[in-house]
Amino acid sequence: MYTVTIDDKILQVEPGATVFQACQSMGIEIPHFCYHERLSIAGNCRMCLVEIEKSPKPVASCAMPVVDGMKIHTNTESVRLAREGVMEFLLINHPLDCPICDQGGECDLQDQAMGYGRDFSRYLENKRAVDEKQFGPLIQTYMTRCIHCTRCVRFMEEVAGTPHLGGLWRGEDLEIATTIEAGLSSELSGNIIDLCPVGALTSKPYAFSSRSWELRKIESVDVLDGVGSNIRVDARGNQVMRILPRVNDDINQEWIGDKTRFAYDGLLRQRLDRPYLRNAKGKLEPATWEEAFASVKDRLVGLDGSQIGGIAGDLCDCESMLALKDLMTLLGSPNIDCRQDGAALPINLRAGYLFNSTIAGIDDADLCLLIGSNPRLEAPIINARLRERWLRGDFAVSRIGAKGNLTYLTTELGEGAVTLKDLALGNHEFCKELENAERPMLVLGQGPLGRPDGPNILAAARLLASRFDFVKENWNGFNVLHTAAARVGGMDLGVTPKTDGLRTRGMLKAAKNGDLKALYLLGADEIDMSVLGETFV
Repeated sequence: MYTVTIDDKILQVEPGATVFQACQSMGIEIPHFCYHERLSIAGNCRMCLVEIEKSPKPVASCAMPVVDGMKIHTNTESVRLAREGVMEFLLINHPLDCPICDQGGECDLQDQAMGYGRDFSRYLENKRAVDEKQFGPLIQTYMTRCIHCTRCVRFMEEVAGTPHLGGLWRGEDLEIATTIEAGLSSELSGNIIDLCPVGALTSKPYAFSSRSWELRKIESVDVLDGVGSNIRVDARGNQVMRILPRVNDDINQEWIGDKTRFAYDGLLRQRLDRPYLRNAKGKLEPATWEEAFASVKDRLVGLDGSQIGGIAGDLCDCESMLALKDLMTLLGSPNIDCRQDGAALPINLRAGYLFNSTIAGIDDADLCLLIGSNPRLEAPIINARLRERWLRGDFAVSRIGAKGNLTYLTTELGEGAVTLKDLALGNHEFCKELENAERPMLVLGQGPLGRPDGPNILAAARLLASRFDFVKENWNGFNVLHTAAARVGGMDLGVTPKTDGLRTRGMLKAAKNGDLKALYLLGADEIDMSVLGETFV
């Protein structure tokens, strides 16, 4: 431990820490723009200047490592003047358009200009203007406001793994732009909106919709994939205006995928707000709730329980699924399933359908085997965590399945079930690496589990995990990557067929054959409706 003195207070600091981090640990506020704890150090903005004894000039604290015996001053007159000077230079070319800027009210530049800048401007020359860039349909650019902190550039390269942004030209002429004047093709691109400390990058769908102080902030959890990212829903009245990430180091850190961030517009449009019944011509017409319940009763009266089924969809809450289970029990029906894609998940073994390593546990693994999974599309947050672990080194990633760019190097073992069988039986050359791994993890995707031979795929994966000690004391490396937020909750509640009941595929087949007379679809919208025939839905 190093001993340093900050503002006449003695502090013990870990070797390798920066002056900025040491000051933060004491609760001292150091203004900054370019520094971010999850990105590499750039030292661009120079706003974090502090005074260090025996140093001839103020030092950028974010880039200066702590040295034993160092004496630091954060609030001297020279530090104040240096910060004022830096702020004055940052504002030289910044437009005075706060009243029309979407960042207003939550802008770091506004806050720090008030706290550390001058109360007047001495600059009377013309300001620089920059052409707007086209980053795609989700991100609005006002690059004249850019202060060149390069947070967006570092995020796209280091976290997202898609180095599409960079700096062109030098000095005052520097511009942040895409490399080939194209839109950003990343599942995490929306996070640069949160990272931008000014109004240079804002949300296009949210543009000019509301001010931050008008919104109610509700903490919630994302349901559009199986990760459970922590989010904050900002609403005005009954309307959701935007969705932002919340910090949770064990799950999503402070990132969210673009689907999570921008899918809220579906809450406004094309929503069912009343029941509909088909008339004699087969056309849906609005109906009252009394008419709808009476129609359901008429169709269910006289039916045997085996002629009724229920399927829960991927976005259902646990309370609704439990109500469906109770209803099917009262009707005497054994036919119920929460796996609308027909995934072969084990009913009575909870560890057989969980992500047992946990998302934070990826940091402790030394080998990852992906089986029929593309985490970049299915769970971008987990893919970013895998990339973060890969960047640290000593982490091999191999894949069985279709080839694709996951933003990190992978060893392609094959595309079919034959490769998985060879691995499970110990007949593949990759088995040597599995034997040498101390904490291996496998990630089994929903794609192969949803195939007709899904049970065989699951059995082979479990045999592989058993043969190469994926599960051992204090470590469980067997993971199922879900694409549905409701799946684990449904499995835990037992929303699965009874011993003599039909699974999803069985119910669809029975409906096609005319053996299933009524089918309750609880948010199950992704099944093939054409096979239902005359079944009452």
